[in-house]
Amino acid sequence: MVGYKELSPSHVSAIIEMALSDHVSFADIRLQYGMNEREVVTLMRKSLKSGSYIAWRKRVAAFSKRREHYK
Repeated sequence: MVGYKELSPSHVSAIIEMALSDHVSFADIRLQYGMNEREVVTLMRKSLKSGSYIAWRKRVAAFSKRREHYK
């Protein structure tokens, strides 16, 4: 398990980009970077502005209720 503090800035940026994408699941991020959903959410909370983080969480929650395998 890799903590986000151990990642290079370029990896953090890549993870944020993946998490913001509607086409990349948390499972894909885990396979590539070894971070589980909770760690990704923590990284996003610490990296994004509060309004951006809240909007992202709402979007993820809304899509996951409509799709069986979203994020």
